[in-house]
Amino acid sequence: MRNEELKALFDQQAANYDQQWAGMTPIRDCLHLLLDALFSGLPENARILCVGAGTGVEMAYLAGRFPHWHFTALDPSGAMLDVCRLRATQDGFLSRCSFHQGYLETLATEPSYDGATCLLVSQFLTDPSARTAFFHDIARRLKPGGLLANADLAADTNSPAYQTLLRGWLKLMSSSDVPQEAIERARAAYAKDVAILPAHQVADLIASAGFEVPVQFFQAGLMHAWFSAQRGDC
Repeated sequence: MRNEELKALFDQQAANYDQQWAGMTPIRDCLHLLLDALFSGLPENARILCVGAGTGVEMAYLAGRFPHWHFTALDPSGAMLDVCRLRATQDGFLSRCSFHQGYLETLATEPSYDGATCLLVSQFLTDPSARTAFFHDIARRLKPGGLLANADLAADTNSPAYQTLLRGWLKLMSSSDVPQEAIERARAAYAKDVAILPAHQVADLIASAGFEVPVQFFQAGLMHAWFSAQRGDC
């Protein structure tokens, strides 16, 4: 799926995105709980880059836990950023936010950030070299030793276990009031538009892009998450 098509898809979904995926909240909450613990050692006034910020759910969680952190919400979808901005306004942390509509390469390259989140974003880069470059672009914007939390769908799609996991994942989606057409769209996208790789390959891509060897700290169904520090040699 080309960037323009992906952006249009998220623009269309923005207004109802959180309601559509509300049934997945327990998975999201667990991920945030672990993210809280892993990021807790960052400076009191840390600057956090949220790559593919979407509607700002993880920003809102972290803003509530760390009242002096500043967040940069980066997303190509203006409609998603509108929802994110509204959330920040309603939750009272708008003054600690910056919003940047566009892709990562359009953001200033100075190493300004103490940490970065990138949740279910890199999987849309189906070319491994482009995905490595994407992680490298994040590393370049982190201070030396800055932390990355990345989550993506991951599995060995050639293994019998994948079909079992996929059936369970789609069943979970269907029980979350996700429209059937969206589920079928997801099934088709997983086959051609989403780079579902074995977990160790995703970790290798991150490590090759200027990060320490990532530690996998979370898995729920097809979703995996890794935690790593920028090596300081980007």
